[in-house]
Parts: sequence; C-alpha cells; structure tokens
Amino acid sequence: MPTSEIRVGLIGYGPAGSFFHAPLIAATPGLRLSAVVTRDPSRAEQARQEHPGAEVVASADDLWSRSDLVVIASPNRTHVPLAQEAIKRGLPVVVDKPLTGTAAEARDLVRQARDRGTMLTVFQNRRWDGDFLTIRRLLPDLGDVHRFESRFERWRPVPKGGWREMGGPDEVAGVLYDLGSHLVDQALQLFGPVSHVYAESDVRRAGVRADDDAFIALTHTGGTRSHLWMSAVTAQLGPRFRVLGSRGAYVKWGLDPQEERLRAGERPGTPGAVWGAEPSERWGSLGADGDARAVPTEPGAYPEFYAGVAACLLEGAPPPVAPDSAAETVAVLEAATRSAATGSTVVMEQTDQA
Repeated sequence: MPTSEIRVGLIGYGPAGSFFHAPLIAATPGLRLSAVVTRDPSRAEQARQEHPGAEVVASADDLWSRSDLVVIASPNRTHVPLAQEAIKRGLPVVVDKPLTGTAAEARDLVRQARDRGTMLTVFQNRRWDGDFLTIRRLLPDLGDVHRFESRFERWRPVPKGGWREMGGPDEVAGVLYDLGSHLVDQALQLFGPVSHVYAESDVRRAGVRADDDAFIALTHTGGTRSHLWMSAVTAQLGPRFRVLGSRGAYVKWGLDPQEERLRAGERPGTPGAVWGAEPSERWGSLGADGDARAVPTEPGAYPEFYAGVAACLLEGAPPPVAPDSAAETVAVLEAATRSAATGSTVVMEQTDQA
C-alpha cells in the first residue's frame, strides 16, 4: 500500500458512482481516482469530463492493476463476486450498501477479508447525515427513547425503470434493501441490536416487479421500538424523523441537503462554504407541544467516510464502517423480507447477529 497517495478504482458510474463516490473520493486528501469502470458510452464520456485524470475502462478485469483501493458502486447483484475478487487479490474494498443480499453472504465476505488481512468497509453514508448526527447529540435531552420513527419517502407514481424497480430477488432490488439499508443501519447505530422484526412489503405501481412501498418495525433489545417507512408512492411526505422520549421529542422534516448539493454539482471544499450546513428554516424542533424550540442541525459530513478510509489505509485506523455492523444490517433486512413474505414476526436468534 502506498504511503502518500492511494489509487482508487471505481466500478460503476451510475448515480451512486457519479454523484456520491467519485466527488467524495476526489475531495479526499490521500486518495486519487485513477480508473472508472463503465460500459455505457454516455457515462464513460461523463466520467472523462468530470474526472479527466482517471482512465475509463470497460471491465473490472482492466481495473485491478490500476488500483490500490477498489470501490464497488455497481448493481447490487454484483457486490459479492466483485468484492470476493478484490479481496482475493489483496485489494482493500469499499462496497456500496447493501453489502450483500443475505446475512450468510455478508458474514462470508467479512471472514474472507479478515483472513486475507485486507480492509472491507461499506458506504453507509447516512451515518453522516446532519439530522442523524443531531439525534446523536440530542439523545441525552430526550431521556429514554420509546419510539424512533424514520422515513425515506418519495412520490414517483410513474416508474423510472431500471433494475431497482424491475429486478427480482436475484437483483437485490426494491426499496426495502435500497432505502431500508439506510434506515435499518441508522436505527441499529442509535439503539443497538434487535430481538424481533416485523415488516410489510408491497408492489403498488403497475409494471413494477420489485417492492416500492415497505414498513419495518424493530424491537431493540434495549426496549426502544423503531418504526421505519420506505416508499416511492407517498403523495404527502411524513417527517424524516420523529423521536419520542421520556423527556421530550425531536421532530425533523426534510432530507439532509448533501445529496441534493452533490447532484447539483456542488463539491466539498468550496471556499467560504460550510459543507453540509442546513438553513435555519429547515431545523427540527425539540421538546413537547407548547414547549418546543428549534434546534440547529449539525452540518452533514459525508466527506468523513472517505477521510476514514484514507486514515484506515495510511495510518492503521479502524474502517469508517465496521463490516460486522453492515452484516448485521443485512441480517435485519433478510429477516424483514421473511416477515413480509409470511406475515409473521421474525425472532432474531443470536446466530443471526453479526
């Protein structure tokens, strides 16, 4: 591993690769985007224009020798074979969420990376959402949290197409694994392991094969209940967060602005700007009815993920997302899939936890 600059090979230049990974890699000292894999001619041209210092290649086979670190932002069904190949070659690897489709696959990848002595981490970027960081800050003010409500809802009555909507289980498609990966991960980070999982999952739009409307209820071993909604068919959106505690509540509307800004072409490090800062009119409220006050939202911090990757590889720091925690998220999503299919509550056994 080089001691000054790490060559990063990025597999996939769709929305995840172009809007999230590539800009954040380019903004991180110690990392250099060296190669991008895409077979799509328009995406290849986009990558060349946006990152002229990176080679654009058509296959992962052309990437390995050009990389000291591999980032997998390709469709979900490719995560396991590509990560296995990177690990086999001794290359540290970042995998976009979800890590895998099953807990067994996730744990096997973690084991392979550990046996090979190479870094494996997962791009759970929503751990650095400003509103999520704000909840972490406010937990002592809330007392014992009875219920945690979290939503990623959208209004897309006309399907966009593509594997996320049209794919089946083999594609690891649908909102439960897509948006649910973030919601479950955040709940586990805040309130710890779960003992019971109940879920509902539906296909609401004509011509769509994968679930586009889902709900997950988690019972955490510490007593908190998490209620998580993910949907593409919500005409009026609910609050992003509603956290109900023994001393008060925190309610927050609207999404963290970092994705919006990345999609608009803004980049971390713009002179004079605080990355991830949210205007005061979008702040959430803390307290109880009749006695609630607006509280500043912590600045979002997506750049910290790849800064953590660089620190792991160059300084020996822990990875920014422990792979075991990502495997635990997959285990809960897998249990949610079983629950939705059977209409029953799934009891999480000790062996189901990472």
